[in-house]
Amino acid sequence: MRRLFALVAAATATAAPALAQNLDPRSFVNTPVGINFVIAGYGYSTGNVLFDASVALKDAELTIQGPNAGYARALDLWGMSGKFDGALGWACADGHANVEGVQVSRSVCGAVDPSAHISVNFIGAPALAMHEYPAYKQNILVGAGFRVTAPLGQYDPAKLVNIGTNRWSFKPEIGVSKQTGRLTLEFLGAVSFFTTNTDYFGGHTQSQDPLYSGQVNVIYTFRSGIWGGLGGIFYGGGATSTDGGPSSTQQANTRGGAVLVFPFGKHNSLKAYWSSGVWTRTGTDFNTFVVSWIHLWGGKR
Repeated sequence: MRRLFALVAAATATAAPALAQNLDPRSFVNTPVGINFVIAGYGYSTGNVLFDASVALKDAELTIQGPNAGYARALDLWGMSGKFDGALGWACADGHANVEGVQVSRSVCGAVDPSAHISVNFIGAPALAMHEYPAYKQNILVGAGFRVTAPLGQYDPAKLVNIGTNRWSFKPEIGVSKQTGRLTLEFLGAVSFFTTNTDYFGGHTQSQDPLYSGQVNVIYTFRSGIWGGLGGIFYGGGATSTDGGPSSTQQANTRGGAVLVFPFGKHNSLKAYWSSGVWTRTGTDFNTFVVSWIHLWGGKR
């Protein structure tokens, strides 16, 4: 069971709603079919931090914090291992920023836009029952996923800072993982597409170009089952347009982060995650820290 946690304790890493531009180490792993995960966590972020990265504020000093929860289940998808997860959360935002030369403040709490995600490992990770899993040794794993985020969170069109985004987003992704002994190297790429916000600040409409991302993670697993990782992620594109006007606020941001996971007992694990901006062209320069509890059960015998 410790080996199972060492490999898949992050299977719900993307099942908790997160701020944009966070790293996702171990998004693609082979998990025994039928394993279920629940995750409960609390996140704290400060800086020029927003749930909607299309909103570029000057000199923003904001704090966003709150609980989140998610559920995930390992699947057999035509003989390939896969995963479904869903997430929801609640957050409070408080702080100030400059809008057209005027300092404004905002304090608001509400629901986070919920999300659902499905992924499949189509190379190097066949669907396995629990009794087959101990014999599995990862070499090269290639997978793909698709995330949908629904505009159901708190949103007030009279305010620039909100918890929800008032638009759908769709994020296809691909990941490649290579394991050598206790060391794992990951490469992930994704692109996020957004529908138009037809009730943007001040009664306007806002559209956003696709936002591209790439990340690299290096992970080490200790004999005790504890594992940790370091990673970096780059975001580019995502220029916005208001009322069909010229595009602006194109992003080019780089972030770094670390994660540490501690298994305890047969079915539980604690996860600590931290990330910070390294270089920022437009907005989203912030620090974030998340602590989560993960519980697993089930599995196809």
